[in-house]
Amino acid sequence: MSKELNQIYFDFVKEEIPEESLPGKPAQQPKEKIKSSRGRKSLKDMAEEAFGVQVPEDEILFQKQYYSIGDVASMFKVNTSLLRFWESEFGWHLRKNKKGDRFFTPKDIKAVQLIHDLLRRRRFTIEGAKDFLKKNKQADEKYILIQSMQRLRGFLLELKAHL
Repeated sequence: MSKELNQIYFDFVKEEIPEESLPGKPAQQPKEKIKSSRGRKSLKDMAEEAFGVQVPEDEILFQKQYYSIGDVASMFKVNTSLLRFWESEFGWHLRKNKKGDRFFTPKDIKAVQLIHDLLRRRRFTIEGAKDFLKKNKQADEKYILIQSMQRLRGFLLELKAHL
């Protein structure tokens, strides 16, 4: 009876021990953990996103009177909840329909672009961005001028590359 019990125990233990850990077998390397996409983004990722904003040119932007919050969120590659948060923090008064959907005018989109630039590229805090906007009433005009100069620079660099 003891031989039978020993055999049953041996069979049980053999099933429990993985083949890789048996003597004479090479051990496998542990699998790498897949990094979760949840939580805060790194500063590098945020900086890359700040330059990846895809707001259309003014001629195209001003063709429509209103843009949905989903369209604006996809332009800036942010969540709609972030835009709703910025709306409450910066005191925007967006147009809403009876259902409560928010609609952005092209001017609102330009304001979002300025705030996105302050918060993401220049790394201001919310309070710092509010103070900056209060102290610099012409910040919108300066930002538009900087954007046009950056487009001109890009065009000139492209022209230089083709020569």
